[in-house]
Amino acid sequence: MDFKILDASAFYAGVPFRSSDDCYTTSLVYDEIKHIKNSHGVLETLLETNRLKIKEPNIKSTKSAAKASKNTGDFPQLTKQDISIIALCIEMNGEIISDDFAILNVAKNLDLKVSPIMTKGIKDVGKWIHYCPGCRTNYSTGKECPVCGTPLKRKLLKSKSLSVPFSK
Repeated sequence: MDFKILDASAFYAGVPFRSSDDCYTTSLVYDEIKHIKNSHGVLETLLETNRLKIKEPNIKSTKSAAKASKNTGDFPQLTKQDISIIALCIEMNGEIISDDFAILNVAKNLDLKVSPIMTKGIKDVGKWIHYCPGCRTNYSTGKECPVCGTPLKRKLLKSKSLSVPFSK
């Protein structure tokens, strides 16, 4: 069975309105996008015809998604809605539809199926590190170098196989 797991950007791009596949999202994402086409009742129609289903990921999947995003360094850029979408994909093994780089990076590191919408998607996956451009020291987190006080910058350490293990 083909089905898609949609983040907010998929709704803004109109994916569930032109797709014949079953679509899933979480209540957190639905609350974020429920104003879309509200005057026409389109989202309600999708729910009533069962083409859009709202499902909550379990706690185990949510913890796995949060852990994976911390391992890749994407956690600070992700909202609770984003984590819920990744968790739902872990749990259901569906296909995430998103243009959010952080979501796609975490999902690809978990070997989950992803599809971009209006962009080419991401070519490189990896782990984010923070570095000091002044003293050239790497840090896993932070905003300022503890040695020289320079604001830290972020860069992606590209990897072909940075898979973060998780248990289903």
